[in-house]
Amino acid sequence: MTRRRVRPEELELWRQVARSTEKLGRRDHFAPIGPAARKPDAAPPPRSVDPLTPFTLGQLAPNSPEVSPLPRTTTQRLRGEAVHMDKKAHTRLKRGKLTPEARIDLHGMTLDQAHPSLIRFILTQQSQGARLVLVITGKGQREDPYAPMPHRRGVLKQQVPMWLRMAPVAQAVLQVTEAHIRHGGAGAYYVYLRRNR
Repeated sequence: MTRRRVRPEELELWRQVARSTEKLGRRDHFAPIGPAARKPDAAPPPRSVDPLTPFTLGQLAPNSPEVSPLPRTTTQRLRGEAVHMDKKAHTRLKRGKLTPEARIDLHGMTLDQAHPSLIRFILTQQSQGARLVLVITGKGQREDPYAPMPHRRGVLKQQVPMWLRMAPVAQAVLQVTEAHIRHGGAGAYYVYLRRNR
């Protein structure tokens, strides 16, 4: 490291600063300062503020349930939907008393194959005047609402009701319910279509 020479103006500035300082009294800078070595502070001014009222932490927080509700499965969501068709026909449908006029089996297909097939099937059946059709998805593996994204279970079973609520087939679909056990149970859906006008 090279040493640089101090310029005369810098030296003069340093001398001015040194002349303006006061000499400190002799003191051991490393001696601990105890309570006895400190000067007593002036008494704090009296507080004019009222003392705090007693409180407990969280007393104003709303009571929340300790257990959060589990996500609903596709079956539970469909059962909770409002009935848009005739209630008497809906009761017969749930009991398996109505016979589907047409059916499509999507199970074994990929999403890319199943989606256009389903749309074509629904629109064709409505144009031909069918009212009740059966869409077979298969049960897939056990439906797990907590399954991580890369390993989804029962994909067609979950996707088909959503597809039926989206354009272009949403205008054709009146009701979607899980099929009766004689028509496939949890592995199929009844789709009740609107009348073609």
